[in-house]
Amino acid sequence: MGCDGGTIPKRHELVKGPRKVEKVDKVAELVARWFYCALSQEKLRRPIVACELGRLYNKDAIIEYLLDKSPDKTPMESASHIKSIKNVTELQLVDNPAWAGDKESIKGDKYDDLQCAHFICPVVGLEMNGRHRFCFLRNCGCVFSERALKEIKAEVCHK
Repeated sequence: MGCDGGTIPKRHELVKGPRKVEKVDKVAELVARWFYCALSQEKLRRPIVACELGRLYNKDAIIEYLLDKSPDKTPMESASHIKSIKNVTELQLVDNPAWAGDKESIKGDKYDDLQCAHFICPVVGLEMNGRHRFCFLRNCGCVFSERALKEIKAEVCHK
C-alpha cells in the first residue's frame, strides 16, 4: 500500500511545484493576426483597413463598430482606440499568384497551408504571412515589406 512504515516518501513526492504556464503557439497567433479581422474574428476580405497599431480589420466590421453606439455594448479592446473612419487606412494589397484560396477546400478535405499567404509584397515578393515585417504608407495605403522599404530608401511611394 505504501506509507505503512516500510517506505519513507521523499519531499518531491509529497510537495507539488507550481503549475507550468501554458505557452501560446506562435504560429497560431501569427495566423490569427494576419488572416483574421482583429475586431470580428472573421477571415480578412477586401476592403481591408489597418489602424496605426498595425492591426488588420475588415472595413465593414469597423463601420458596424463605429455605427453601433448603444450604451449596453462595451467597446472592444482591439478597436477601442478607433474613434472615426479617419483613424484607419484602406490598404492597397497585391494578390499572391501562388495562393489557391478557398476554391479548392469546398468540402473541407484539403490541407490548408497556413504559411501560404493571400497577399505579397509588390517589390520583393515576400508573402504576408507573419514571418516578415510589413509596413503601410498612411497617405496612399500601399503595403510593402520592411526589407523592400530598406532597399528602396525613397520618401515617396514607388507607385
